[in-house]
Amino acid sequence: MNTPDKTDVLADKEPKSGSALDRVLVLEMVRVTEAAAVAAAQLVGRGDEKAADAAAVEAMRRAFDTLYMDGTVVIGEGERDEAPMLYIGEKVGGAPGKGPKIDIALDPLEGTTITAKAGPNALAVLAAAEEGCLLNAPDVYMDKLAVGPGYPEGVIDLAKSPSENVKAVAAAKGVEPSQIIVCVLDRPRHADLIAELRGLGCGVVLIGDGDVAGVIAVTDEDTTIDMYMGQGGAPEGVLAAAALRCVGGQFNGRLVFRNDDERARAGKWGIDDLDRIYKLQDLAKGDCIFAATGVTEGSLLDGVKKRRKPTGETIMTTDSVVMRASSGTVRWVRGEHKIG
Repeated sequence: MNTPDKTDVLADKEPKSGSALDRVLVLEMVRVTEAAAVAAAQLVGRGDEKAADAAAVEAMRRAFDTLYMDGTVVIGEGERDEAPMLYIGEKVGGAPGKGPKIDIALDPLEGTTITAKAGPNALAVLAAAEEGCLLNAPDVYMDKLAVGPGYPEGVIDLAKSPSENVKAVAAAKGVEPSQIIVCVLDRPRHADLIAELRGLGCGVVLIGDGDVAGVIAVTDEDTTIDMYMGQGGAPEGVLAAAALRCVGGQFNGRLVFRNDDERARAGKWGIDDLDRIYKLQDLAKGDCIFAATGVTEGSLLDGVKKRRKPTGETIMTTDSVVMRASSGTVRWVRGEHKIG
């Protein structure tokens, strides 16, 4: 799926920024998502979301413990799913009190339902940044609006209507609004949005789950997706924003509160402006890393593949991407992992 000309292997050209995210740690992060993906992949299509999630969580936790860092999870597993957590505030890494202090946002299995049903675009994903550089987003919904790189700053604005945003992007691209393709989660709550977009003549790509991959799709011309719109999880919004910080693009997010309990949860994490529109730098600032490994086949990454060698060894092949904001480096990584 990923061609060699996309690969940047010039590690020796990365600047020494003084960041806590040193070059070795950047390259090691992909080992963490690989471990989670391999564990989850062995339960693809088995119909058990919680078992797949639990396998990914435990594999990711073990992989973190091999890294020289003093990490803290600031965005962890979703409370909505009552899933086995790498919980907010959990310490990870093999050098507590000694290694660089790193904040981690993660989703060991982004797309639990996808994995259980063997659908597309399930990922193991994480973002890492220096302490205090990732928004500690409450586990609520977020209105999201994203475009890829190359547009004038401010071309999208969540305070405007979907139609106004489509027209602005179309004008910047030099095409009619009917030529714009928008990715949207296929949910009943998006019925009006989908109708409005189709009324403009837009192509609407509906995805069943996995809105991190949906947002990132706007950065890849091969997907043909121009924009991402709609509500998804706020923690996933921070993960997607970290990826866009590394490769370019624009993102707007606004938290959505359905009840007083969710508003109180926001206050617990220090959020007092409930109507704020967050931009990329509000969600993920400074130097940051984004890493993802495909679990099932997707638009961004291939899924994990299992094969047996003539020698009797079982091999799991992974397809991953790791990005860094300070250098703009994007690496596509294929790995082979012996199982058993």
